[in-house]
Amino acid sequence: MNAIARISFPTLRLLAVAVVAVNGIFPALWMLLTSLKSEVELVSVPITWLPRDASLANYLRAFTEQPLPTFLLNSLVVSLLATASTLLVSSLAAYALARLRLRGRTLVLGVLLGASMFPLVTLMVPLFETMRSLGLLNSYAALILPYTVMNLPVCTLVLVSFFQSIPADIENAAMLDGCSRIGALWHVVLPLSAPGVFTAGILAFVNAWDEFLMALAFNATPAMRTLPVGITLYQGEYSFPWPVISAALVVAIVPVALLIIVFQGRVVSGLSAGGMKG
Repeated sequence: MNAIARISFPTLRLLAVAVVAVNGIFPALWMLLTSLKSEVELVSVPITWLPRDASLANYLRAFTEQPLPTFLLNSLVVSLLATASTLLVSSLAAYALARLRLRGRTLVLGVLLGASMFPLVTLMVPLFETMRSLGLLNSYAALILPYTVMNLPVCTLVLVSFFQSIPADIENAAMLDGCSRIGALWHVVLPLSAPGVFTAGILAFVNAWDEFLMALAFNATPAMRTLPVGITLYQGEYSFPWPVISAALVVAIVPVALLIIVFQGRVVSGLSAGGMKG
């Protein structure tokens, strides 16, 4: 205990950074290096950390052995539309919870919090039956609608904290100038809550982009498969071409990484501000 107490704060911070680097950066770096190796080099002993003859052949195989562009397009369409619908509905719900005098508001917030922790696998059967009864299986809508429902609790909770931080007098002034309440939400509240909107949007997009179970169950036709499901098709019955799979995984990570890099400042400020306001 005395030894732990003597550890300085900078040392603890350095250890925390090292843990994050090992758990986050190292696997991504190892996957990138693996995608540049041949299968022979990958299983050779001793292990080579850096590829001896780096090659992009695995990326060519990833695009030719499976319709990777189709998987990318499907994931992009589903994720963008699910994010847009989530932000639309969650903005309206969060504004109502933050501004209107609703009976049972605390109960609604508690239900949202509980719903955000509900295991997804328990909803698979009722969601599948709903999509089948509506005739939406093997379509974009079969994933967009469930993803919207899946992301609504978290995104609504994020936006409520931001909307509550904006003085109501600003909206009242806009409504006195002729704005409707929806107009005040669109022209005043949402621009002032931009960090929160970007944070909720990034969360919704990443959740939709990475989701596997519903994408596997609801869209079984090859033309409608999304990227997480499509990547599993590179695996054979007796073979695991890890360099090719790693190349496909790198391609899958690039859009999310670019999104995080472009909106990094807004996301960080949104998460920190949301944490302080919550």
